[in-house]
Amino acid sequence: DELQALGMGALLAVAQGKANSARLVVLQHQPPGTEDQPPVVLVGKGVAFDTGGYSLKTSNGMLGMKGDMSGAGAVIAAMRAVALLNLPLPVIGLAPLVENLVSDTAYKPGDVVIARNGLSIEVVNTDAEGRLILADALCYAADLHPAAVVDVATLTGGKVVALGERMSGLFYNDDPLGEALLAAGQKVGEPLWRLPLDPAYDRQLKSDVADIKNSGGRAASAVTAARFLAHFVGDWPWAHIDIAGDEFYSDSPEQTSRSYLTKGATGVMTRTLVEFLRRRAA
Repeated sequence: DELQALGMGALLAVAQGKANSARLVVLQHQPPGTEDQPPVVLVGKGVAFDTGGYSLKTSNGMLGMKGDMSGAGAVIAAMRAVALLNLPLPVIGLAPLVENLVSDTAYKPGDVVIARNGLSIEVVNTDAEGRLILADALCYAADLHPAAVVDVATLTGGKVVALGERMSGLFYNDDPLGEALLAAGQKVGEPLWRLPLDPAYDRQLKSDVADIKNSGGRAASAVTAARFLAHFVGDWPWAHIDIAGDEFYSDSPEQTSRSYLTKGATGVMTRTLVEFLRRRAA
């Protein structure tokens, strides 16, 4: 199996609940004359359906989980736009794809899995699966020696608690990259709000049996999820966008009214990514 050969133990662990369900989609935009330029790498969480695994969601909690691939959808749509616009910069899109299901082969709380970069991960919550598949994809992105990495994911309920459904949460380790994304989001009507990425939160991810555990509990859960991801991207300029709650539009009081949207999937962050790349290519 090619994913096994790539050392993607975290991605494969999440996919254990269904035979042959794991995929890593790689899309490349390489205009002539840009072969020597480092690429911008976009990474999108692609959980096609999320039951929570053995850390099972409620029935109501599962209702919107066909949208747990919205990060991957945004990245794939942005790559399509980049190609149509023929932007003069190299861009690579990565979309790790799985379903998180319950079965006799599914991964379980207490399992320890090994990510592509060799870090061992204690699985304390099988419903924190998105960060596991992103971990291996981010390792793959780092191996491409990128100019920048941007990941997009419906990652945490904690983001919804912190910001509601009016704006997406933004974490970054590089100020110019983060500021460029903030400006792009503001321009296209997809506002972002910076949240902290302080290493002090790593203490919540400490494991007694592995290098790190996949959930830091309820407190600051959006932050600890971002800190988890930070362990897999190396020192490259990186930004993480948590779009949980923003992927569907229902015109509820918790959402900003947007007359141009029909009820359903929003494609959130597609416009932001395209505007960010358009400005970067200018």
